[in-house]
Amino acid sequence: MIKFNKPKNLNGAELLQQLNNNGVEITQPPLIDGNGDFWLDIAVADEAKAQTVVEAHNGTTVAPEPTVADKLANAGLTVEDLKAALGL
Repeated sequence: MIKFNKPKNLNGAELLQQLNNNGVEITQPPLIDGNGDFWLDIAVADEAKAQTVVEAHNGTTVAPEPTVADKLANAGLTVEDLKAALGL
């Protein structure tokens, strides 16, 4: 675990995607401990890349609208299941 300055507008899901897009492998979600310190579980070799991503991160505060596929998945269905049920 490596400590970073917590971004002002932190969106964990977006940050994980941004880290992944920049080749930083993270094994668990970001952690904010009881002292308010911000930690990422990454390899020491990725610290510089992660630092750049964390400093540039400005997460949104609004959750993205789920797609039809997401909504179907929540009901245990796929788009193919829906098409078959509708005879398409």
